[in-house]
Amino acid sequence: MDEARLRSLTPNVLAVLVRRGADFAAAEDAVQEALVEAVRVWPTAPPRDPKGWLITVAWRKFLDETRADTARRRREDLVDQEPAPGPAASRDDTLQLYFLCAHPSLTPSSAVALTLRAVGGLTTRQIARAYLVPEATMAQRISRAKRTVSGVRFDQPGDVATVLRVLYLVFNEGYSGDIDLAAEAIRLTRQLAAAIDHPEVSGLLALMLLHHARRATRTAPDGSLVPLAEQDRGRWDTASIAEGVAILQAALARDRLGEFQAQAAIAALHADAPTAEETDWVQIVEWYDELLRLTDSPVVRLNRAVAVGQADGPRAGLAALAELDGTLPRHTAVAAYLHERDGDLATAARLYAEAAHKASSLAERDHLTRQAARLNARGHG
Repeated sequence: MDEARLRSLTPNVLAVLVRRGADFAAAEDAVQEALVEAVRVWPTAPPRDPKGWLITVAWRKFLDETRADTARRRREDLVDQEPAPGPAASRDDTLQLYFLCAHPSLTPSSAVALTLRAVGGLTTRQIARAYLVPEATMAQRISRAKRTVSGVRFDQPGDVATVLRVLYLVFNEGYSGDIDLAAEAIRLTRQLAAAIDHPEVSGLLALMLLHHARRATRTAPDGSLVPLAEQDRGRWDTASIAEGVAILQAALARDRLGEFQAQAAIAALHADAPTAEETDWVQIVEWYDELLRLTDSPVVRLNRAVAVGQADGPRAGLAALAELDGTLPRHTAVAAYLHERDGDLATAARLYAEAAHKASSLAERDHLTRQAARLNARGHG
């Protein structure tokens, strides 16, 4: 039973039902039921045409539900339109599903959940586990999202930027529960890149591959965070780095720069440095300047201050940091780091401890607490 193959068929099967006139929410439910049936039947009786089998079963599930629901009697005429069984058409409507799931009326969390179910083929239980919420909560979120997009025309043009933002949100969830969302985001972005020729789609895929290449070195065996400068670069995934760089170079050659391409360029410079000391921080600052021209983001300004501190010295970094809102997430941690590099260990230790109290995760809090303890020990040594 090839679960990945089964999940890859999901968006096309769903798209066929919607194109035949099924309401999106009802079609999605029918496809999920067909997937459950496939898991039960296929190991002992694998179909010659898996996609055609799923379409036939899902369509019948939909019709059964249509007949049973008196509130939807207006769909009874669909019963007579059931096509004869046979090989399924090869048309790929995955792209339309991406845009439907990233509809602007949906909240980011709802768009992510709907994308994972409708395009990714994950079950509600798997998505709930990945997001560490009760299954009933996730079921309600997905149900509301499906109702929201039910009246949306399937062929209306979508917003690529919104789709990319949803995929980026999925990627940033990383690994939790029994689903590797970072790997799932890469799989879905590859799928999108195959369906649409857009440099920012390539930029996002490159960014994901370059970040994912460092994944094994980001945490120590005890779960503690390992800063980029201290990671074992010999354990980075060189194949993913090479692929990411090649995809990025092809996208940049088209001279239609976007924020994901700029972020990927920064990630590529980190990946290209044999050691932390050999990192080309001057060029990284230049890419952050490009990124700021594309999106005047406070987070980008914060990251740029770190890069300036590396390229031009800690005092230049602190000057850039002083222009930013002190309530920004990680602002205090960045200030601590730059003060440490400037030799002011007492201030750095105090700021590390302060940043630890503001940390958004246990791993980050523990890391910052250890930094404060390390400097305090040096101060008293």
